[in-house]
Amino acid sequence: MSPFQAIFLGFLQGATEFLPVSSSGHLVILPHLLNWTDPGLAFDAVLHLGTLLAVFIYFWSDVVMMIQAFFRSLRNHSLTDPEARITWGVIIGSIPAALAGFLLEDIFEQLFGMPRAAAGFLLVTAALLLISEYVGKRLRDLEGMTWQDALFIGVGQALAIVPGLSRSGSTISAAMLLGYRREAAARFSFLLSMPVILGSGLYQLLKLATGEVAPI
Repeated sequence: MSPFQAIFLGFLQGATEFLPVSSSGHLVILPHLLNWTDPGLAFDAVLHLGTLLAVFIYFWSDVVMMIQAFFRSLRNHSLTDPEARITWGVIIGSIPAALAGFLLEDIFEQLFGMPRAAAGFLLVTAALLLISEYVGKRLRDLEGMTWQDALFIGVGQALAIVPGLSRSGSTISAAMLLGYRREAAARFSFLLSMPVILGSGLYQLLKLATGEVAPI
């Protein structure tokens, strides 16, 4: 992969990451259409570290709030604090994606070489957004989140490791299906992205450093 191609795909990922259109799917489909080298899962995961920085800066006050709420909940042995429920929701919701990424990495790596599959999953993303828009009640706020809600949304995030199935689209859709307002669903979606993006990015960087994955 040339420096120009890497920079171009970086701009593409940055432009599509914050929209429910699957930046990973575009990173699979566009190189195929242009006859470029397949960037692969490692490139995608490391590229998302740039996304993480943007999300971290924008949600800095939320990050500070969650850190404080986490230790406060441990000290008080209670989740009555709404901020603590959101924090633990992010922790619980991150578990499915972490397990899926670790256990099914080879399968996801193969899917990154299948542009037709990525295109098909883009249609799945559109269907999820359409269904959640018409079915969701959109009445709930994050302060009332339960661990079951967090786990359900986390499963949506885990499925979105597949290129073409938008992470933000699937998590926002899952939250809206549970009755959360659009704003609350979007906020939780981005908060939920941080642990998974950080973990997957650092994991792939470690594999690159140890030679388990060859540089593109």
